[in-house]
Amino acid sequence: MSYITSDQLIAKLRNEVKEIDVHTLAGDLQSGKEWTVIDIRGMDEWAQGRIEGSIHIDRGFLELLIEHYVPRRNHPVALVCASGVRTLLGARSLEEMGYTNVASVAGGFIGWKNAGYSFSVPRMLTEEQRHRYSRHTIMPEVGEEGQLKLLDASVLLIGAGGLGSPAAIYLAAAGVGKIGIVDFDVVDTSNLQRQIIHRLEDVDVPKVDSASRAIGQLNPDVKVVGHRTQLTSQNAFDIISQYDIVINGSDNFPTRYLVNDACVLLGKPLVDGSIFRFEGQVTVFDAAGGGPCYRCLYPDPPPPGEVPSCAEGGVLGVLPGVIGSLQAAEAIKLILGQGDPLIGRLTLYDALDGEFREMKVLKNSDCPVCGQQPTVTELIDYQQFCGIPHVETVATNGKDELIPVFSN
Repeated sequence: MSYITSDQLIAKLRNEVKEIDVHTLAGDLQSGKEWTVIDIRGMDEWAQGRIEGSIHIDRGFLELLIEHYVPRRNHPVALVCASGVRTLLGARSLEEMGYTNVASVAGGFIGWKNAGYSFSVPRMLTEEQRHRYSRHTIMPEVGEEGQLKLLDASVLLIGAGGLGSPAAIYLAAAGVGKIGIVDFDVVDTSNLQRQIIHRLEDVDVPKVDSASRAIGQLNPDVKVVGHRTQLTSQNAFDIISQYDIVINGSDNFPTRYLVNDACVLLGKPLVDGSIFRFEGQVTVFDAAGGGPCYRCLYPDPPPPGEVPSCAEGGVLGVLPGVIGSLQAAEAIKLILGQGDPLIGRLTLYDALDGEFREMKVLKNSDCPVCGQQPTVTELIDYQQFCGIPHVETVATNGKDELIPVFSN
């Protein structure tokens, strides 16, 4: 059996693998050529600087992750390492996987830097953060860049009750950097059946304080801002404007309409959820992105007394855990820009039957707040009462679509 040395292998690959120099790459990028630049250096090297716009995939994961970033086998790929040696090996592996337009950048990042081309020093997670969020960063849909997006994001929770509790816990655990909580109530023993962020020792403590303590014990990366106040037309704009995304966990119509209208007028996405007895639902209202809003379904609140009260109807304790967790997942998807958010879709969960259903939510061109000729142009304070509207469904073109009606 014949052997070759590493030097002989590299010399052989230089004759077999396409190489481009840093000047060619710089010129191509300047002219807009469709290169996907993959930097395969180690994390410590990447932290020292990178070609702007490049994607980091450690050499040990190149073959495992390349298809996520470059699904088309004929797409131009430029591999960068420190000096242009490891990329020869990486390029050969990608060619064996069927990639037909791969180039190793001769001279690598050192050559790029020495030639005087601009580069950026990426913001990095700390070692403690890298360990804490390792189950996130290993996924290509998140990665270190996505985790930094989460740390930079801000989410406002309307209510620290049944829905706000699980949403707050999972957003904090995920590393959402700023979580605001609007709630003017104090913890009561009757809350503990479902509001899992609070403890017996928190009874009679303001919910914003109780929730803030729990989040602080879970993740010190998260800044919690408590708004111990009732949301009104006087303060809604000021509070909501401070956040990227709003999660609605309120249990009354006046707040639901107020939050919806403020989010539409401010251009904020709203992750909406509701629960009643054994059933829950969740959707994303994003009028600024072309989706429907809450008033597309329910243009005006029903008269008081026409819907059952929260206290009268009750709720299965674990149900808000399911719906609140789904709300947190939707918010995280919006932050990362991944997946298909529930915009124009309503997910319904029946705990008794153990079934999920999905219904289409249509944008209403006559909507009083997000329609073509809106009549609601300022915030309105409605009379306080508690409940959820009843909806019926009809089949249209083989798909369920929501028709908003209120129970009599």
